[in-house]
Amino acid sequence: MNNTICFPAEWTEQDAVLMALPHKATDWADMLGEVQNCFWEIINAITKHDEPVILLVPDRQNFDEAKHRFSEKVCPVIVPTNDTWARDFCPVFIYKDGVPVCLDFKFNGWGLKFAADKDNLISGTLACRNIFSEKSGYRNLLNFVLEGGSLESDGEGTLLTTAQCLLSPNRNGEWNRPQIETYLKEHLGLSRILWLNSGFLEGDDTDSHIDTLARFCDTETITYVKCSSPNDIHFEALANMEDELKKFCTPAGKPYRLLPLPMAEPVFFDGERLPATYANFLIVNKAVLVPTYNSPLDDEAIKIISSAFPDRKVVGVNCNALIKQHGSLHCVTMQLPKGSINPNFLA
Repeated sequence: MNNTICFPAEWTEQDAVLMALPHKATDWADMLGEVQNCFWEIINAITKHDEPVILLVPDRQNFDEAKHRFSEKVCPVIVPTNDTWARDFCPVFIYKDGVPVCLDFKFNGWGLKFAADKDNLISGTLACRNIFSEKSGYRNLLNFVLEGGSLESDGEGTLLTTAQCLLSPNRNGEWNRPQIETYLKEHLGLSRILWLNSGFLEGDDTDSHIDTLARFCDTETITYVKCSSPNDIHFEALANMEDELKKFCTPAGKPYRLLPLPMAEPVFFDGERLPATYANFLIVNKAVLVPTYNSPLDDEAIKIISSAFPDRKVVGVNCNALIKQHGSLHCVTMQLPKGSINPNFLA
């Protein structure tokens, strides 16, 4: 392991959260007002806790609207986008010798499922516009397909991920598991990778991103989706995933503290089940934002997540609009760690 490289955990202090506003040229066109209202709610929840949001918008009209709604703490940037899933096409930051470095991985629409030509340019565009701090480095890693939603770091050299996503042949061709492990350890400064081979959500387009299934809450705690109904299509796969998690240990050799989250009640749209999940929460500096779905289970999920983050306020945000396009709250956000953003841009 290269001890000078650190892939920070999400609970590490942040400069801002990056988001990309839905617009009429995206798949959201038929429900644009509904989904934009959801975005405004998420942005309000983030900025209410004194954290800025960098918002990618398609044109001047949306730029002006964002400034009108949020005169402070929101910094709109006009950038062309294919879609709104910032977690997967926005930069992944590491620290090298304590200095933030933007890693610009390739985004190919979750294994060539959707157009991604504009989204794939975003990290490089932001770097060229001096939005990142003068000290921040930039590394072009566009030879390797990688999405932020597939990565879960404990900040101390352990990565939690899923084999179904990272070993997908439509992402990195014939790369095998040892080759991918070597690559990620080198560029993310990892000492080990914990692979989940089981677990999925019906309606998920990402090939089982880890942020829909299991999340680090601290270096010794993992919360995960548990299905309690034997009649549910997810029951066997999630039970197998739970067994895998029980076998994982911390670097010190201790079993992880495991906090099961309820499987969200089934949500359907246009005749298909949507991938509603409480694991898709976002950690910001002073709060944790949890997606909710107008379900009696919402309060239970918030209570469990609150137990994992006693030093942060845990807030529910209705994300029924987001899951109509098969994603949720964490998927539309990307935290940017301390020191990564040009302070003049945020001023």
